[in-house]
Amino acid sequence: MRRVLRFLLWSLAGIVALIGVLGALFFYLVYTPAPEVPRLSGTLTRESIQVGGLKRTYLTYVPRGLSKDAPLVVVMHGAGENGAQMRIETGYGFERLADHHGFAVVYPNAYEGYWDACNIVGGGGANGRSIDDVGFLGAVVDKLIAEIGVDPHRVFAAGSSRGGFMAFRLALESPSRFRAVAAISANVPTPDNFKCKPAAHGTSSVMIMNGTKDPLVPFEGGEVSLFGLFYKNGTVRSSRESGQYFADLNHISGTPETNETQVADGVQVEQDLWHSDSKAEVELVAIRGGGHGIPQPYRRHPRLLGPSPTEPNGPEVIWDFFARQR
Repeated sequence: MRRVLRFLLWSLAGIVALIGVLGALFFYLVYTPAPEVPRLSGTLTRESIQVGGLKRTYLTYVPRGLSKDAPLVVVMHGAGENGAQMRIETGYGFERLADHHGFAVVYPNAYEGYWDACNIVGGGGANGRSIDDVGFLGAVVDKLIAEIGVDPHRVFAAGSSRGGFMAFRLALESPSRFRAVAAISANVPTPDNFKCKPAAHGTSSVMIMNGTKDPLVPFEGGEVSLFGLFYKNGTVRSSRESGQYFADLNHISGTPETNETQVADGVQVEQDLWHSDSKAEVELVAIRGGGHGIPQPYRRHPRLLGPSPTEPNGPEVIWDFFARQR
């Protein structure tokens, strides 16, 4: 009996130790401190709207003294998250810029955390449902045009991860509403994994911002997954092929202009720009040495998602791209 008891105690101690090790490993890979909340001039409001028989929600940030006909930036979160978390993940970067440059920001919430993007594999909304997210986002924009008077011709959208894939859908299916989009940590799905229907007259201007060491969305194309086990979303094109895809849709011929910049932490930023007489332009921002998520100086991403460079300031690069779209 004593031997059995001793064995059980040793086994229990081993299990406790294993749980402790796994907990420490999880903490190391996943935990990251939240950024300090900056002093902002404006007001954040929580609002809702009925679309397609569903109550949809969103957060709106309006700087103090925002002028009429100011731009609007829609910022979309990743899978399983919400707009409040997206504010934190970006280090409140878009709101800081909104105070300085004078535009409104809206953080929409995907239905139960999942945008219905263009990929077939895992591309539906929550629980695989077909959700009219293009209709939802368009309705939010129309509501804000009526309520706060933002410029309907300067509406932009940015998204990270699943939100980036949703940004592609807006560029393809609603270019008349969204002048330009920025997709972070996202590539265009391969033809066998693609369900969107591009508008006949071209797309919005598109920026793609991807890290070359992204462990979830492969920079060089392939299967979207984490360790081949989680978040499977089928196959995607490479980042360069994704940029070329939008250039072709907008009839932009020729090779892109390339510019390389060395920033902090040994990170190199390569920018490839496709442009011509077309009203749209396409830019690929390759963060060489970056992981999954938008680079910025206010918050580091979980180690599980790869390197988290503090430069370039992703929201600032994205706003510069939006601001030059006339």
